[in-house]
Amino acid sequence: MKIGKETQPRSAICTANEHTIVVRGKDLCQDLIGKTSFTDYFFLLVTGKMPGPAASRVLDATLVAIAEHGLVPSVQASRMTYAAAPDALQGAVAAGILGCGSVILGASETAGRLFDEIDRRAGPGGDLQTAARAVVGEWRQAKRAIAGYGHPLHKERDPRVDALFAVARDSGADLRFVAIAEVVEQVIPEIVGKSLKLNVSAAIPAVLLGVGFPLAALRGVPIVARTAGLVGHLTEEATQPIGFALSYQATRELEYTGEVPAGFIAGH
Repeated sequence: MKIGKETQPRSAICTANEHTIVVRGKDLCQDLIGKTSFTDYFFLLVTGKMPGPAASRVLDATLVAIAEHGLVPSVQASRMTYAAAPDALQGAVAAGILGCGSVILGASETAGRLFDEIDRRAGPGGDLQTAARAVVGEWRQAKRAIAGYGHPLHKERDPRVDALFAVARDSGADLRFVAIAEVVEQVIPEIVGKSLKLNVSAAIPAVLLGVGFPLAALRGVPIVARTAGLVGHLTEEATQPIGFALSYQATRELEYTGEVPAGFIAGH
């Protein structure tokens, strides 16, 4: 039974023969190894073309910005998995990445889709504020998350936002989506009922969409970046283990709220 449009597997990413490995049309050994950064190689893999100076700087900055953020849930999951299975580094990294969704790591994609819809609604030369007010209102009415705004720690703007916006400006990137992100911040209070400031999950698509990074690949940026951070945490976990300590703390603070058999006395 045929499912999907294609019956012949095709890919424009990689091929090889006995002597040469080709990636996106380039000789891996002659053109890429030792001659390009991993950031530029990532851009090439995703888009099929080498980035210009602005795209290279902006993508590199976003990877640095999101790679590490302390003992967030993905890191805790990764370290506890490694504590239970230290022979499977790959499983511990995967445990930290599998939670990439609408709240953690995946919010950049959601914010990017919001910005793209506002961009298309406004059109060339259109009023961004009117478009933003309409789209944010529609998303709010549909109970869709306005991702990338508000932060539990950074009540003013997440400091990474201005740092990324500065890189985009200094590198000569297209700032249309930066403008859209800032307009959304301006209209949120009247629609949501409270002020929510930009965080890094909105800054990432705002700068990347301006240098031609594909909307469909936005979630991959925090995944790639956080993978590097997880490997750092797991290397530390191997010599300074806290995975079980995290588990013990959760157990110690647990409050059981279910029923118990007659005569049951809670343990200590």
